[in-house]
Amino acid sequence: MLRRRFKQTVPLEERLIEQAKRWREEARFVRTGERDRLIERARQAEAAAHLTDWLTSPGLQPPR
Repeated sequence: MLRRRFKQTVPLEERLIEQAKRWREEARFVRTGERDRLIERARQAEAAAHLTDWLTSPGLQPPR
């Protein structure tokens, strides 16, 4: 079985930040339990974006 592959045109960090924005916007219009879940997912997406940005930064030193 062949896997379908495609090249991403938008970097991972940008996709994560955009998804976090959508979840935060959606959280404004839902009830409390669902809102908390969406806000938590948005925070996790933002943290992942910052982590990948940090890992790919040129200032990061390799372990010794």
